[in-house]
Amino acid sequence: MQEIAFTMKLKVGFEQEYKKRHDEIWEELSLALYDAGVRDYAIYLDQNSGTLFAVQRRIDGHTIDNLPDLPIMKKWWAFMADIMETNPDNSPVVVPLSCVFRNT
Repeated sequence: MQEIAFTMKLKVGFEQEYKKRHDEIWEELSLALYDAGVRDYAIYLDQNSGTLFAVQRRIDGHTIDNLPDLPIMKKWWAFMADIMETNPDNSPVVVPLSCVFRNT
């Protein structure tokens, strides 16, 4: 199992809308994430800065790199683009994080 963490940025004033959209995540998107090998995905919000902190656990041999090619992923990105910082293709601006401590 592989674990990765990254940040994204929410636009000011969209905290409730972001939560609402994720509470109603499309089943097709959830299935695409699962099929790509994502087994656990959590996103946390720092209310003060609007920074979203995400952690994903992926199975070995995952195909997550193929997700941007899927129409459902492009549709989700377009749906979320008005409330997040995004790249020109509507994908969220993602900043990878390095693990500097773990106590297991």
